[in-house]
Amino acid sequence: MQKITPFLWFDNQAEQAVKFYTSIFRNSRIGKIARYDEAGEKVSGQPAGSVMTVEFELAGQEFVALNGGPHFKFTEAISFVVNCKTQAEVDKFWKKLSAGGKEVQCGWLKDKYGLSWQIVPTVLAELLSDKDAAKSQRVMQAMLKMVKLDIKKLKQAAKQK
Repeated sequence: MQKITPFLWFDNQAEQAVKFYTSIFRNSRIGKIARYDEAGEKVSGQPAGSVMTVEFELAGQEFVALNGGPHFKFTEAISFVVNCKTQAEVDKFWKKLSAGGKEVQCGWLKDKYGLSWQIVPTVLAELLSDKDAAKSQRVMQAMLKMVKLDIKKLKQAAKQK
């Protein structure tokens, strides 16, 4: 068991969200599912017998999803970064995670459950931390104009004079 496990609060779609997420990432699985009983129904407002929590892994990272009711919503204050080595990988995760959701900007999107994701090429950190401040600034300016990040355009910005 890992030391820290992200716990995600959903209204009543935890099981559907977990199935969606585990279908996207390799090395992912659904684990234990706990259900509300009559006592839990009184506290949560969720029907007895309905899913309370779902343990799951995405790319080997453990998570728990909770059906806690409509009291809390996801915000951009918490997001998950998907590090991508290639543009094909960026494109794949972007397409799958943004389906039914909302494309934002600078590699950010909200999925159909309202959870924020950053789909980021690994080369971006290298380009932004270049010793040449003008080069990294050009990359930053290029990134700020993008919705989905484009590795080729980021590298072109780095090469411009």
